[in-house]
Amino acid sequence: MRIGLLTGGGDSPGCNSAIRAVVRRGVYGGHAIVGFCDGWLGVMEGRTRELSRDDVSRILFVGGTMLGTSRTNPFKIEGGPERCLKTLVANRIDALITIGGDDTNGVAHRLAEHGVKAVGIPQTIDNDLPGTDYTLGFDSAVNIVMEAIDRLHTTAESHHRVLVCEIMGRDAGWLALYGGLAGGADAIILPENKFDLDQVVDIIRHRHAAGKRHSIVAIAEGAEPQEGQKITLTHETDAFGHARLGGVGEMVAREIQERSGFETRVVILGHLQRGGAASAFDRILATRFGVKAVELCEAGEFGRMVAIRGMEVTSIPLADALGATRTVPEDIIRVAELVM
Repeated sequence: MRIGLLTGGGDSPGCNSAIRAVVRRGVYGGHAIVGFCDGWLGVMEGRTRELSRDDVSRILFVGGTMLGTSRTNPFKIEGGPERCLKTLVANRIDALITIGGDDTNGVAHRLAEHGVKAVGIPQTIDNDLPGTDYTLGFDSAVNIVMEAIDRLHTTAESHHRVLVCEIMGRDAGWLALYGGLAGGADAIILPENKFDLDQVVDIIRHRHAAGKRHSIVAIAEGAEPQEGQKITLTHETDAFGHARLGGVGEMVAREIQERSGFETRVVILGHLQRGGAASAFDRILATRFGVKAVELCEAGEFGRMVAIRGMEVTSIPLADALGATRTVPEDIIRVAELVM
């Protein structure tokens, strides 16, 4: 069997670990693994590379993706799907494994209507895909957020400041909540519920009244104030219709300082959350996901996405993982509220 492999969308720690697992398990099963460079763009342009065990021998602990990535949507480009199909036929691809979020795997799902046999691996630091307890990259990113907040505590305390930390998370606040909880943030603001600026300021005022001279606010980039809407950096959208978010941290910091009089600064973690080596959890998860994806191909179980539920790696229909956002449940949000 000739198995195609690509990574698409935003990269995350663990992509290379998954690539390594697919290649090693594929070669073990007697299959050829054909990597496509730069996601769906490479498929459209016919840019490939055969992958051997030697090619992936030292990438387990390397961040990013050796195959490259892009946010290319073939269905937004004239003749895009046809170009993808032509490349897959020319390379005699029997099965395709896509590593990415709902956009990347969504393209694979749509191409199934044209006969493409695909299996998805859920990879997004946002952890917002339905049907799986964890997506690849989330744990690594949470550890980066936690470490950043740990460091912010010391400088905030030294200068008696409020520090607002803006964290990735478009429609789901998993990163901000888990990172904020682990890092001991004093207020956590999520996209799941519109936030009240007066309430945030009250939390900080109460801390100062109790003798606390610094505060940390963790906020997801997609958080939306009650008196406004999501803040974007530009009105332009990407190939999948997503606006580029950013700026909510600046707005909240400005409002806190104006309403409370406390000196306030903002820290935007941005792409730091995606970079660096994967955590042990993500390396193992990626390895299990990669092995499972090849086994699904061998069994002819296409149109599915690998997933983890509890300790079991299983699979779900790709359709069930697309078109919806897995948000943070209210019971976990309540835990954060009770301990802040």
